[in-house]
Amino acid sequence: MTTSTLESRKSIPLDVALSAVANEHRRAVLRSLNQTEGETMEVSALVDQVAERVRDGEPTDDDHRQRVHTALHHIHLPQLEDCGMIVHDTETNQVRNGTDELDQQSLALIDTYVPC
Repeated sequence: MTTSTLESRKSIPLDVALSAVANEHRRAVLRSLNQTEGETMEVSALVDQVAERVRDGEPTDDDHRQRVHTALHHIHLPQLEDCGMIVHDTETNQVRNGTDELDQQSLALIDTYVPC
């Protein structure tokens, strides 16, 4: 990258990234998006994956999935979108990773120290 490219690139500030990964639901969202084969993921598939990762000792039943869906919809997806880590298209119910390669490398490094 050239200096002008680095200067024009809008990276996620470290404090914002740390705040985003401080919650296990948001870490599970980012992990799921990083591991998806396509560029986007349906919210329903994301809910299933996050529910599996964040069970809190509970079985992954419909009630648990509904609680995860509610938390993602009202709290975690908006927070991740506000800081630029994801893009959530509410019309198509699709979510995609909003971070670039450098941000993903930083999050991967943080991820090694913060288990989900």
